[in-house]
Amino acid sequence: MKRAPTAPALNGVLADLIDQQNYPCLGAKSALATGGIVTLFIHDISNSADDAALYSAVHKFGDTAIGQPDTFHSLAVVFSTPRSLSEQDFEIALWQRLQALSDIDAAEGCSVDPAISSDPKADDFGLSLGGHAYYVIGMHENASRRARRFPAPAMVFNMRQQFSRLRESGHFETMSQKIKQRDIAYAGSANPMLARHGEVSEARQYSGRTVDGDWRCPFSRKEI
Repeated sequence: MKRAPTAPALNGVLADLIDQQNYPCLGAKSALATGGIVTLFIHDISNSADDAALYSAVHKFGDTAIGQPDTFHSLAVVFSTPRSLSEQDFEIALWQRLQALSDIDAAEGCSVDPAISSDPKADDFGLSLGGHAYYVIGMHENASRRARRFPAPAMVFNMRQQFSRLRESGHFETMSQKIKQRDIAYAGSANPMLARHGEVSEARQYSGRTVDGDWRCPFSRKEI
């Protein structure tokens, strides 16, 4: 039986993945180069036992990163189990954890980041935790997109403020086009789920699974 990679090994795998010369995500490469990636290891993506610890880690990460808006920051949460999830099962587990984090956030009395909408159907949707907005990228072993494949289930929390800064400086569209071109070269095709900002809810992109127009996000923000 193939032995599952240990936590330190997975940390190295993530760094090696992003550090590939042709890896498409330029934001991740920038965060890696500047030490902006924080890695957290959690046991089970399908279990609620570690939700409080995960929420605390995201909250702490956001409070630190928000004070450094000119650099890329990501929190990579890597789960040790279960392995070999199907794309649909991974999507279910990912949204279960994000719903749980949002529920804790609401119970703590935190307001939604005013820069985004908490409605997953809205074009300006974002995940708000601790008053800070995030764009989440799911990764797992059976992801159909090559750039999303990773030996263990993982969720990468990216500060949305870094994308806002790119838009303000006029560099966001240029960077998006470069990422699209690199993804085509890396995976052989463009990611069908990517869309221009403000055209469709980014919730459709979180798990990495290709979904159709009838897809409904299994998430709702509770009122405080």
